Amino acid sequence: MTTPTNDTVIAKYEAWLNDPLIDTATKEELRGLEGQEKEITDRFYRDLEFGTGGLRGVMGAGTNRLNAYTVGKATQGLANWLLAGASAEAAPSVVIAHDSRNYSPEFALDAALVLAGNGIVTYLFSALRPTPQLSYAVRELKASSGIVITASHNPPEYNGYKAYGSDGCQLIPEEAEQVISAISQIAGFDEVKRVSREEAEAKGLLRWLGEEADQQYIDTVVAQSLNADLIKGGIGEKFSVVFTPLHGTGNMPVREVLKKVGFNNVHIVPEQEQPDGYFSTVKSPNPEEREAFTLAIKLAQEVDADIIIGTDPDADRMGAVVKNNEGEYVVLTGNQSGALMVHYVLSQLKERGQLPANGVVVKTIVTSELGAEIARSYGAAVENTLTGFKYIGEKMTRYEQTGERSFLFGYEESYGYLTGTYARDKDAIVAALLISEAAAYYSSQGKTLYDVLLELYAKFGFYLEGLESRTLKGFDGVQKIGAIMDDWRQNPPAEIRGVKVERVLDYGKGQDGLRPENVLKYLLEDGSWFCLRPSGTEPKIKVYFAVKGESNDSASAALQTLKTAVMERVDRNE
Repeated sequence: MTTPTNDTVIAKYEAWLNDPLIDTATKEELRGLEGQEKEITDRFYRDLEFGTGGLRGVMGAGTNRLNAYTVGKATQGLANWLLAGASAEAAPSVVIAHDSRNYSPEFALDAALVLAGNGIVTYLFSALRPTPQLSYAVRELKASSGIVITASHNPPEYNGYKAYGSDGCQLIPEEAEQVISAISQIAGFDEVKRVSREEAEAKGLLRWLGEEADQQYIDTVVAQSLNADLIKGGIGEKFSVVFTPLHGTGNMPVREVLKKVGFNNVHIVPEQEQPDGYFSTVKSPNPEEREAFTLAIKLAQEVDADIIIGTDPDADRMGAVVKNNEGEYVVLTGNQSGALMVHYVLSQLKERGQLPANGVVVKTIVTSELGAEIARSYGAAVENTLTGFKYIGEKMTRYEQTGERSFLFGYEESYGYLTGTYARDKDAIVAALLISEAAAYYSSQGKTLYDVLLELYAKFGFYLEGLESRTLKGFDGVQKIGAIMDDWRQNPPAEIRGVKVERVLDYGKGQDGLRPENVLKYLLEDGSWFCLRPSGTEPKIKVYFAVKGESNDSASAALQTLKTAVMERVDRNE
């Protein structure tokens, strides 16, 4: 990245202060930064960029912040891209949804009014909705594109803008680059076309989606159930589920799906039931973290719950908590939940004689091999993608077009799962259904999900994974992350903790037919591996670890020594 000059940054800063289209409140915010050179630089040294999750950043004034102006400019670029590719017979249309974050409804409406200003029909959900429902709606309405205003599980000061293609999949890099190019050609905010809500509605360019669209989505998710008869046959009355939507969009759809399948003993964490853009009961609304389940575990202990499930603010990620053999509640990792669902889905399809000969399970390159081993044991193929569910969605669309594979299940270690082909994004709603149904099914056999997990380890090996990350904010952080990646790329280790590095996969050069991406993966002689990857949506560098042992103790020890050895070098570079 080119180092921004102070003159360039100040010029952008002053341009905002002098732009007659910038509102008074925004200008006052910017004037309050006078003398804060580092803060001004961070806000103006670049424009927000599309990553694995689209446009995402801290809310506030500036080109490197999410606000009405950066949302408007991004939407104008998207509109220009859509109109350039439109045919005379097929005018473009867009579906928009938003989560529970602060300013999400305002940003969603603003995007809709920009699209309407460009003559593009926009379907806007009347209130907060899950991200996977947006993906489904794009496909169902045969729209040209979709937008979700969300920052997933990021802290409250963040918000974001995910853009989708006509297949309901987040824009793949080639498409995103075209949109970014279109955005970069917008010289000023005077080129952003916008109409009033009243005009957009009167012209039929702004159309609202409500209960009918909701029911179509709910019914489609319910159709993915594999054991509804068992649940409705009685076990759903006594099997106890605790659910927390973590102040997000999952509350109503998860409850309705579980109820329709037959789960009638569901307890909602009351303190986290309602939408709250500040996520006031948690440090982070992230079901990957045990702290997010503190209140849910307390409630589960009171009602003796069989399982706890939680969804993140836009309900595309799902986390599960189950009882171990000592009766303690333990949070499953994304890899563990994914492996359990792969096993459940494929075993049930096989039992019914419905497992296709050309079935495939798709996972990312940083996801555990346990689920892959399980899938292969059922005769299914396994394919890897780069990190980001859009790459799984892209493969699904290809399978649909060619018929070469029958998609069975897709997942990533970061708590994203999908079965069924109704969407092209991870869906916490269907994941909540599947993990609850799997737990109830095994409960009818006298087993817990933890028991089943131990059986899988005993059969396939004790696979353990870990993740470490370092947050490095601002322009300086971007530079440091780049230096870390450069060091590991240019000076690859010959061994780690006394184990030979057998192979280095530099995905920046492209590997296994995948697009080039700034990711390094090191395969060790003992079957373990680790992977360095700058986050596409946060100011972080992430380091993934995986080991396989003959016992939980041996795997745990190997994982810890691997983490220590790698992170010592990462932290030195930092």
